[in-house]
Amino acid sequence: MKKIWKTLTVASLVALTACGGGSKDAAKEETKEEAKIVTFNLISEPKSIDPQLNSATDGGIVVNNTFEGLMRMNKEGIPVPATAESYQVSEDGKTYTFTIREGAKWSDGQPVKASDFEYAWKRALDPAVASEYSFQLFYLENGQEYFNGKAEASDVGVNALDDRTLEVRLTSPTPYFLALTTFYTLMPVREDVVAKKTEGWAKDPELTVSNGPFVVTEYKSSDKIIVRRNENYWNASSVKIDGVDFIEIVDQSTALTAYNSDEVDILTSVPTQDIPKLQLEDPTFSIEPYLGTYYYIFNVDREPTDNVDVRKALSYAIDRTKIVEQVTKAGQQPANGFVPTGLTDSEGNDFREVAGDFGISPRADIEKAKEYLAKAGYPNGEGFPDLTLMYNTNENHKAIAEAIQAMWKENLGINVNLTNQEWAVFQDTRHVGNFDIARAGWIGDYADPMTFLDLWTSYSGNNDAQWKWTTDEKKFADNKKFDELIEASKVTGGAERDKNMYEAEKLIMDNMITMPIYYYTGTVMVKEDIKGWERDILGTWYLGNVTIEEE
Repeated sequence: MKKIWKTLTVASLVALTACGGGSKDAAKEETKEEAKIVTFNLISEPKSIDPQLNSATDGGIVVNNTFEGLMRMNKEGIPVPATAESYQVSEDGKTYTFTIREGAKWSDGQPVKASDFEYAWKRALDPAVASEYSFQLFYLENGQEYFNGKAEASDVGVNALDDRTLEVRLTSPTPYFLALTTFYTLMPVREDVVAKKTEGWAKDPELTVSNGPFVVTEYKSSDKIIVRRNENYWNASSVKIDGVDFIEIVDQSTALTAYNSDEVDILTSVPTQDIPKLQLEDPTFSIEPYLGTYYYIFNVDREPTDNVDVRKALSYAIDRTKIVEQVTKAGQQPANGFVPTGLTDSEGNDFREVAGDFGISPRADIEKAKEYLAKAGYPNGEGFPDLTLMYNTNENHKAIAEAIQAMWKENLGINVNLTNQEWAVFQDTRHVGNFDIARAGWIGDYADPMTFLDLWTSYSGNNDAQWKWTTDEKKFADNKKFDELIEASKVTGGAERDKNMYEAEKLIMDNMITMPIYYYTGTVMVKEDIKGWERDILGTWYLGNVTIEEE
């Protein structure tokens, strides 16, 4: 009865650590018979689990296990047919024709249709929906034009030719397009379901339907998301567990205690102070590759961080080696550019190595930092206004923020205040630009430098640094140049494309709109009886092939 006890105990634990509570209802969940349930700690409540509205890893984990795109990324990081059983590509690489799998159904038994994909993709591009990931569909013919109000939805290059045939027309050949179809923004949704409750339908078990291996059966805010096996999933016979309990224990020490007490099966983060001991003593702990950059955003449209010399002073003053060796302790690499290591250009060269370090040393360059601060008008920090560094509530983020706060004080003689917000609130605060400096992290959506670069276009819904020429063309003239380079990169190939992307990153770093700190690694703990779990270099978890070994 291990899994029954696990569910009951963790429900009580979460009730003590989250405002949602609800342990009485949780106690009724698994009392009839033993169920094969995996308990996965999401850490915090996702802002959204709507495929087109989600823009974060936590929500993406839930979406990736409840919905399914045309293709799905396998454990080797290769897109393979999923809801689409096959596809054809035109000779010019600009037209894809997908055939929807016969027998693909929604959780309520209705067939998945090509029109469900057409609706979802056009929904993501609809400016009224305000999807932060709309730019991932600008590859479609007239996609960007529709988003900008210069074309109609009917002009967009995605059309259901019949119930099982989806035609996609791209503006130019896109070598990673199939990988994009595995991404949650491009997963299907049902128009009739969304219409019933535009805001929050995906969180409502009475309304939501999904086409993946699991379906949401219970949602308790700041507490848990319960998903159970979707019996109508086309590949339901391969799903060997009954469901997943996505719980939300924010405090990492509490989550580790729950894991050690066999109340949680999977952790995706652990307290940094416990990493050395876990590496030595716990065989279920591992450090996994993770294609991402941990960084701070400067609000470039707000004094004094609107001054590039201030931004450079703050960036050069931190000791990145000290942060990864004494604070994070999980084998991270100090960052010297925004695009992380592990991505290549058209010649197979490591993008980061060719792009260079932009003068950023792994150690603090205090003299250079002081020079920039004096150039900005604050010699030795004199007259520098108090700034606030904001981060989302998390032990590790707090530890990093405190270390950097101390470095700025010691190396520049300036005071920076710290404040934190819960994840969902923090995302909104950062998005609207109500901050001086904010913690951020970006995990690649596919294995190409573009997934890091197009984040900073003027039209990107994730350009939280407010670096947008559309608000002040003179002040942010380099952003306009950046847009042009990114657009050119999307319609060129080979050495020309490489040149455009290298120049684009240089503009990011010359303007220092972000302060890269380190390149991610993933700390993972999975119980030994949980087999078949899949996590790729993008941090995408898939639990549809999991089995639980009998004791």
